[in-house]
Amino acid sequence: MNPSLLLVSNEPSTRDAVVDAVSGLGADLLTARDGDEALEIVAKKQVDGVITGLRMKGMDGLALMRRLHETDPDLPVILVTAYGTVASAVRAMKAGAFDYIEKPLSREDVRHTVEKALALTRLVAENRVLREELERQYDFSAIVGTSPEMLEILRLAGDVAQTDATVLITGDSGTGKELLSRAIHYNSPRAGHPFVAINCATLPENLLESELFGYEKGAFTGADRRKIGRFELAAGGTLFLDEIGDMSPAVQVKLLRVLEEGEFTRLGGTETLSADVRLIVATNKNLPKMVHEREFRDDLYYRINVFPIQLPALRQRPRDILSLARHFLRDLGERTGKLVTEIEPEARRVLLQSDWPGNVRELKNVLERAVILTQGTSIGLEHLPARLQQGYTLPASAPFSLPAGGLDMEDLERMLLVQALEQSRDNKSEAARLLGMSRATFRYRLRKYGLEAA
Repeated sequence: MNPSLLLVSNEPSTRDAVVDAVSGLGADLLTARDGDEALEIVAKKQVDGVITGLRMKGMDGLALMRRLHETDPDLPVILVTAYGTVASAVRAMKAGAFDYIEKPLSREDVRHTVEKALALTRLVAENRVLREELERQYDFSAIVGTSPEMLEILRLAGDVAQTDATVLITGDSGTGKELLSRAIHYNSPRAGHPFVAINCATLPENLLESELFGYEKGAFTGADRRKIGRFELAAGGTLFLDEIGDMSPAVQVKLLRVLEEGEFTRLGGTETLSADVRLIVATNKNLPKMVHEREFRDDLYYRINVFPIQLPALRQRPRDILSLARHFLRDLGERTGKLVTEIEPEARRVLLQSDWPGNVRELKNVLERAVILTQGTSIGLEHLPARLQQGYTLPASAPFSLPAGGLDMEDLERMLLVQALEQSRDNKSEAARLLGMSRATFRYRLRKYGLEAA
C-alpha cells in the first residue's frame, strides 16, 4: 500500500507547493482545511505523516500535533512556518514535532523532509511488526511440551517473569535455555526494552570483561574509541549470560560487584554507571560441584541462584518428542514451503527410542535433514541418520508358544498388553504409545482383561 500524507492548510499556495513536491514519491495526499477536519480524517483513515501550518484559525498546529500524538505518539508531524516564527517552530520540535519547513516553500526542502518522515514511519512500523513477532515467537505457549516436567517449568517461568529476580537456568546443551530466557523476558514488564545475550564460553577473559562493561578510548592498546558494554546496551531490559560456568574467576569478581552494588565502570574509565538490568544466567555445568572444588565463587553462586530452573534432558521427557517433531515439521514447512505432515511408524519408534544427547537442538536438526531428503509428505526410516537407525531395535516378539489348540485374538491382545506394561515399566502412557493406542483406549483394554490393577 502507498503511504498516505495529510496536508492541513487552507492556503492554495501551500497546497500547490506540497502537491508539486511530493509528486513521484508514491504517496497518497489527503487534505484538510483546519485541525478539526484533520482529526476527523485521521480517525477514519491510516495516515503516515502530517504537514500542518503552525498558525491557523481555531486549533493551531501545536495543539493539533498534541491531539494527534495522544493516539499515535510515533506519527511524524511537519510544521510549516512563516518568516519570523522559526523560534516557535523550534519550541514545537522540542514538544515532539518531527521537523519544520519555512515559507516560501522550496520543492527540494519539502520533498526531502517528507521522505525522511515517511522513512521514519516505515522504520517504526517494521520495528512494531518485529517486536510483535518476537513476542509471539517467545510466548510461553510457543514452547512445546505437555509432559508434567515441562508444564511445571512453564508455570515457574511464568511466575518469575513478573519479577526482577535473577534466574539461574541449568540443563544439558540443547535443552532450550536461551529460548526459555527470552520467553521470560518477553513476558515481563521489561519486554519493551532490549534483550541482550552473551556466551561466556566463547570469549577469553579480557574480551569478555570488555564486552560486559565496555571501555574508554585509550583503555588499552587498540582501544581507539569508546565501546559500550552489554550492561549498558541492556539498560532497562534483560542481560542473558549463557554458560556462566565458563566465566573466569577475575570476571566473576567484577560481576559479583555489579550484582551487589548495582553499579560498574567501563574499563579505563572513572564514571560510575548504573546497571538497570534483569539478569538471567544459564549453564550446563554442575555449579554446586564447581563451588565445592573452588572452581566457581560461592558468593557469586548464591547471588545468581535466586530462582533456579532445571531443564530436563529430552530423554527424560519422551512424551514431548513427537509433539516437538510435529512442531518442527510445521515450522520447516512454513520456512521452506515443503509440506511434510507425517512421520511413519518405524521412524516414530526410532525417534522415541533415541537417547538424544544433543536434546531438542539435535531433534530439530535431524528433522530438518529428513525434510530435505524426503520427496513426499512423510518421513520414513530411510530419511533418518544412520546413527539413529543403528541403535534401533524392533519391538520384541511376545514371549509365548502357541498352545496345541491354537490361540484366539483376545489371548493375543491380552499378552501384548502385558508385554507393553512390562517394557514401559508400568508407565501406562508409554505402554499405550508402544501399541499405537490412545491412553483412553489402552485403559479400556486393561479394564476389559482385568489388568488395570496390574
